[in-house]
Amino acid sequence: MMRILPAARALAFAKPAQRNVAFTALRMMGTAPALKPVNPEFSSGPCKKRPGYDVAKLDSRTLGRSHRSKIGKERLALAIDETKRLLKVPDDYLVGIVPASDTGAYEMAMWNVLGARNVDICHWESFGKGWFADAVSHLNLKDSVEVNEFTAGYGELPDLSKTNPDHDICFTFNGTTSGVRVPRGADFISDDRTGLTMCDATSACFAMEMPWEKLDITTYSWQKVLGGEGAHGVLILSPRAVERLESFTPKNRPLPKIFRLTKKGKLDAGIFKGATINTPSMLAVEDYIDALEWTESVGGVDALIKMSEDNLGVLEKFVDENDWIDFLAQNPATRSSTSVCLTLDLTADQIKKFVSLLESENVAYDIGGYRDAPPSIRIWCGSTVEKADLEALCPWLTWAFEEAKSS
Repeated sequence: MMRILPAARALAFAKPAQRNVAFTALRMMGTAPALKPVNPEFSSGPCKKRPGYDVAKLDSRTLGRSHRSKIGKERLALAIDETKRLLKVPDDYLVGIVPASDTGAYEMAMWNVLGARNVDICHWESFGKGWFADAVSHLNLKDSVEVNEFTAGYGELPDLSKTNPDHDICFTFNGTTSGVRVPRGADFISDDRTGLTMCDATSACFAMEMPWEKLDITTYSWQKVLGGEGAHGVLILSPRAVERLESFTPKNRPLPKIFRLTKKGKLDAGIFKGATINTPSMLAVEDYIDALEWTESVGGVDALIKMSEDNLGVLEKFVDENDWIDFLAQNPATRSSTSVCLTLDLTADQIKKFVSLLESENVAYDIGGYRDAPPSIRIWCGSTVEKADLEALCPWLTWAFEEAKSS
């Protein structure tokens, strides 16, 4: 297989004239590229498992046991402690496992803390837009505070510098459905802020450097960058966030049990030691621990960040050599290295054909653009995806483009 790879890579990055001649010859012969990705899983969530993953190797001691048992609590606490260590979360921050994936974690934070101050909500893709809609339509925040919307179209970023440090600021670190991230360092956030920052980091944690000093409430799901199983979210709180929870009680807003982070005005500290609000899947927890152990084995979060950036580099080079494909995010400084969104010189129907062709050839699964995004494709480049598979995918992208264009 590796003997074929140099030829496939050469074809992927050949000059347009050379490539067109080569693919014309291939089409006349009725053949497609010889090499396929070893793993065609490029879904943006749930995402590909880590290299070498084997479910049979998971620690099964907790299966059939209560999550309140000694071993259940130990494994949940281990997952929390290793998360905090590997992500380099500050010592005085808290990490907890909560229900309902990243969505549950972010909604939990919104329902508990919003309404104490005016709110600036920044969005440039579907999930951030959903947080704005929930704040206005379900939390009815405009009845009590000022709600400001900072928005931009898919592929762009709003002017985040216009946010007010005295307001609570809600934003998505990396837009999974648009391929646009906030600039490194998140310098738009003031170190002297009096409001809280609430960051949805579900496709950023473990793949991008997190500026913890700028983040008060951070949420993610381990089914993204680490390829874990779904249904669980992670909630990370700064001391400032804890102070808000203990000093502010939302009015006229009953909190469902699975959203309650306080008891009698004090933080429910057990959540951040492994005493989850509802019953977790211990199999999913063991799956997450396995991903954390893999992270440690390959060099920690810094190594995962480099893997993702190297993967993005494969597609950046390919796009640079081909005039029929481009990034939805035009600015490299705000371009995601995980959820890479690409536009094609094809109609919407032709893009559907393009995606279908690659899936039918078992070359790339689940790469259609998000339903609310412009017609596009989306290739996951997180660290569990291997660079060699992306290199093998590139000639197939050209093949599928030629096939779809002529259909």
